[in-house]
Amino acid sequence: MRYMLATLLGAVFLVTWPGYAAAHAFLDHSTPSADAVLATPPKSVQLWFSRALEPAFSTVRVVDAEGKQVDDGKPVVSDDAPKLIQVALHPLATGKYKVIWRIVALDGHKAKGEFAFTVK
Repeated sequence: MRYMLATLLGAVFLVTWPGYAAAHAFLDHSTPSADAVLATPPKSVQLWFSRALEPAFSTVRVVDAEGKQVDDGKPVVSDDAPKLIQVALHPLATGKYKVIWRIVALDGHKAKGEFAFTVK
């Protein structure tokens, strides 16, 4: 009886887990990409997610190696592209920069992360 119960619970877990994982928003891709080494400084950072974002609760910041914010402080999620959040950058010097993001998807799921890129 225990074996059958364990098998049934395992099957339920395997069937329901992919649906649960797919429900969360995740970073699909970005410009610049993580660990990119750029010859030309970007004018903005763009992050595309797997789900539409809640603009009021989604942010992205870009900081230099000393932790100084180098973006304009005005991240935007447009109505035309609800999975994209972007922020304009001040002119960047040579160096390493960190992108720090926190988002809330329209379905209420939260996610956060960070990555770096370098300007040569």
